[in-house]
Amino acid sequence: MNALIKSATVVDSKSDFHNEKVDILIEKGLISKIAKDLDNPKNYQEIKLHNLHVSQGWFDSSVSFGEPGYEDRETIANGLKTAANSGFTSVALNANSQPVIDNYAHITFVKSKADDNAVKLYPIGALTQMSKGEDLAELYDMTNAGAIAFYDYQQPISNPNLMKIALQYASNFDGLVCSFPQESKISGLGVVNEHINSTKLGLKGNPALAEELQVARDLFLLEYTEGKLHIPTISTAKSVELIRAAKAKKLNVTCSVAIHNLIFTDDVLEDFDTNYKVLPPLRTQPDCDALIEGLKDGTIDMVTTDHNPIDIEHKKIEFDFAKYGTIGLESAFGALQNIFTTKKTISILTQGKSRFGISESSINEGEHADLTLFNPDTNYEFNNTHISSRSKNSMFLGTKLKGETYGIIANNKIVLK
Repeated sequence: MNALIKSATVVDSKSDFHNEKVDILIEKGLISKIAKDLDNPKNYQEIKLHNLHVSQGWFDSSVSFGEPGYEDRETIANGLKTAANSGFTSVALNANSQPVIDNYAHITFVKSKADDNAVKLYPIGALTQMSKGEDLAELYDMTNAGAIAFYDYQQPISNPNLMKIALQYASNFDGLVCSFPQESKISGLGVVNEHINSTKLGLKGNPALAEELQVARDLFLLEYTEGKLHIPTISTAKSVELIRAAKAKKLNVTCSVAIHNLIFTDDVLEDFDTNYKVLPPLRTQPDCDALIEGLKDGTIDMVTTDHNPIDIEHKKIEFDFAKYGTIGLESAFGALQNIFTTKKTISILTQGKSRFGISESSINEGEHADLTLFNPDTNYEFNNTHISSRSKNSMFLGTKLKGETYGIIANNKIVLK
């Protein structure tokens, strides 16, 4: 793949050309030349776009594509196309398919479905067999097949001894264990945040305490085992405090937050719109503020869309019975720019790769072209025309967003919308 990007502003603090408007010559997938005004004697494809900005390729640490088993919700092929259109050059795929991705063959299968794609797919294997929380899955075999971490998607490990053993066992091969932060005996049948709004709406509450107890337990187990832990999608102020304290003690822990938990509170639930039914639930404004502060000071290591397509049959029903989940790839960039500057947004979207053992490329000569192309300055209202996922369960519908993506250049391929 050969191309010449014209007049692009580089947004990459690791680049020698950070904040400069330059041309970027790409030959056979490598950045061969960066300068102010490059000629094109070999007549390569030229990419000229309005207010073009370019950054390192974005990474999402938690996406679900349905396949195998739930292709009606999403396929891997269309999911990767959606990721590319949304600016992501690499995604970590959750194990919540049918069958659950819990062995060598399953990891090999989902990786094969992404062969020769511009977006790199990195599978996360289930932590326990069939994600039932009873017996460890084949962690080492899945590592050999290409799994980058182990996680029972949105299924808490209730047995603390099992979590202890997982942390100890995975440390033998530097495996990353992920633990969903919820104590099920406390959360019970709760479907929204336990607070004033849950009482007003007559919906069962899932208290912040359920998350915080699990976070505290897992941090104690981490300290005991000296393992390697990632806590995905935290949602409360107290969770931020607990992880901040753990990092001060030099524990090997990272965490993420879902973009929607930064932006929406449980005040949006008054219409019983099931697109707002997510796990962990939407919390309060003080929680959002604490999560944003945690991102700014580095306590929270990465954001995720927690992209989870759900078919209409499981969303257009009573709130209590609807499935949890929202799609988020298409709205990620514009939503983050409602909170942060473009520079900070790009920093957030490019964080997290190293934690999962994924290599990074800066925008410098001689590096692999792993690039996201975007315009940070457009304003629009997010609607169904912006969704390329098979399922349309987005809580961002009707939300004003800022900035659009043009596509990606990665894995020796160009994908432009």
